[in-house]
Amino acid sequence: MTTLPLFRRSLALLTLACASLLLALPAQAKVVFQDITSSQGIKAWLVEDYAVPIVTIRFAFDGGTTQDPAGKEGLTNLLTTLFDEGAGDMDSDSFQIALDNAGAEMSFAADPDSIRGSMRMLADQRDKAVGLLKLAIASPRFDADPINRMRSQLVSGIVAAAQDPGTAAQRQWATALYGEHPYARRSEGTPETLAGITAEDLRQLHQALFARANLHVGIVGAIDAKAAGEMLDTLFASLPATPDLVTIPDVSPKLGQDLHVDYALPQTSIFMAFPGLERTDPNYFAAYLMTQILGGDTFQSRLTDAVRVKRGLTYGISANLDNLRYTQSLVIATSTRADRAAETLGVIEQVVAKMAADGPTAEELANAKKYTIGSYPINELNSSSSIANTLVGLQMWDLGIDYIDRRADLINAVSIEDVRAMAAKLLTAQPAILQMGPATASTAAETLAKPRSDP
Repeated sequence: MTTLPLFRRSLALLTLACASLLLALPAQAKVVFQDITSSQGIKAWLVEDYAVPIVTIRFAFDGGTTQDPAGKEGLTNLLTTLFDEGAGDMDSDSFQIALDNAGAEMSFAADPDSIRGSMRMLADQRDKAVGLLKLAIASPRFDADPINRMRSQLVSGIVAAAQDPGTAAQRQWATALYGEHPYARRSEGTPETLAGITAEDLRQLHQALFARANLHVGIVGAIDAKAAGEMLDTLFASLPATPDLVTIPDVSPKLGQDLHVDYALPQTSIFMAFPGLERTDPNYFAAYLMTQILGGDTFQSRLTDAVRVKRGLTYGISANLDNLRYTQSLVIATSTRADRAAETLGVIEQVVAKMAADGPTAEELANAKKYTIGSYPINELNSSSSIANTLVGLQMWDLGIDYIDRRADLINAVSIEDVRAMAAKLLTAQPAILQMGPATASTAAETLAKPRSDP
């Protein structure tokens, strides 16, 4: 690639970076979501903001790494690396030079439930940038040289990760929780499965996943509804109407088991999985607030106070509701000195048992509500990219375009009785527990996935 395009790219990216800092919205600013439909029936949510001349688009197609065929794990992940490696009549070098000249940033990524794409572009370069994004979405080339190059990079990453004991632990954790379900498969693939992937495999997956019916789009920036609709038609109208997705069954994580992964590490990592709650469940915020009080983002959480502040057993501990499309769980995670792992686990179990039995105090609930309401705009609405990402996420969970307007009322409506009921429902189950670290006298005799006895 020549020096001049690289210089133009550096200048364009610097402009985008500076403009993005200016576009961080103050917490008190009103973010107005518009529900728009293009002339070809493509739907999106739009936030107009002309503070800086940038347009950001984020989109997601339902599907994701769970769509990888058995024996071809890593297919979706490889697919996402190739959209800027040639499209239409441009090979990899030509496409990336054109992207540089347009001053745009484009990216794609996959998670278990979706493939996500995004572009940030200067408003006065919008037509040029959108034309390139259209080619990437509709006409990726999948040439042999880029496939081999990106495959080699992915294999190198897999080989390097294999030296990390945490990688092996997470694989065993996923297998223990989900068995033969696609959530337990290796989304990054293996050297062997990646070696067997062909250009035709990539074309078939692209054709199966990229369709209008499983599309969610968020647009933010210096663009009005009419121009945004035209952009939607340019990008997506030529795609097939419906996807060809493999049906993925719901799965409940297998709880009530102990796992120990023996590695000679100075610390032991501890993971605990309890039942979770679906994101669309009417009681979701009761469960969310309970989890925030138990082990949320502040030093006021019970687990942080008991495990870190009072006993100095860890630098950090968290409890989170983990929501995927086909499963949900409440996960507690921490790490501690290997010789104090049993003590740490015992303290966690005591804190969890007390929450399950008694629930929170009124003061804890009031503080959790205040934090949960106040932190949302800071975390989710602080830039054009985060707003566009929020737009897509709300669509994917079908929470409604008025969700942000309703959110504070939904949280404030949660009573202490609601939270106590959720604590009793979720935390009285016997969890799955994974400890990763050196074997001790108390764990050496344990076998992998040993069932836990009922209390």
